[in-house]
Amino acid sequence: MASPSTAWDAIEAVRHLTEVDARLGSLMARTGACQIRSEAKLSPYASLGRAIVYQQLSGKAAGTILGRFKQRFGRGRFPAPQAILQAGEAEMRAVGLSRNKTLALKDLARHKLAGHVPTLSQLHAMEDDRIVERLVAIRGIGRWTVEMMLIFHLGRPDVLPVDDYGVRKGFAKLYRKRRLPTPHELAHYGRRWRPYRSVASWYLWRALEETET
Repeated sequence: MASPSTAWDAIEAVRHLTEVDARLGSLMARTGACQIRSEAKLSPYASLGRAIVYQQLSGKAAGTILGRFKQRFGRGRFPAPQAILQAGEAEMRAVGLSRNKTLALKDLARHKLAGHVPTLSQLHAMEDDRIVERLVAIRGIGRWTVEMMLIFHLGRPDVLPVDDYGVRKGFAKLYRKRRLPTPHELAHYGRRWRPYRSVASWYLWRALEETET
């Protein structure tokens, strides 16, 4: 199981990944320093709620809906669980939320009130796998959503989102594969990147931005 530590050495990560994977090392040298930063300004509850709103939408459209939602039910802040549970479904739909997202946000609110959504300090003390197991019980929260929280909200260094299309496509491009790797194939190859699989993933996303030469 992955360590809950969020402290990792960027120089050591680059050294290790270059040593175990020369092609990835070349990509890192071309791209420059990894820009993963822990974005712990939001509470885990608000971060998950934001993720629900943003699912399957462009950033601009989701941002507009989130802004309306916060203004209508939270006076500009992410609404408290009680406010979400008291809101009618039609009211929530009126700000642009789909029925599925409305139900997911209400389930998130119920889990928060029941004490099932860990605080930030509790998350820092938990293993990655345990966090995934705990949070995917919430409607609308899948493994990918939790993995993004682990990487960008908690700054965990060793997460490999094998179902992420961008990571798989970046892998295929970097290693000149004719097809996308299966999640199993990517997980198997990625074992060599431990304990810095989050860093490797970030560079695979960057691989997509490179111009073909």
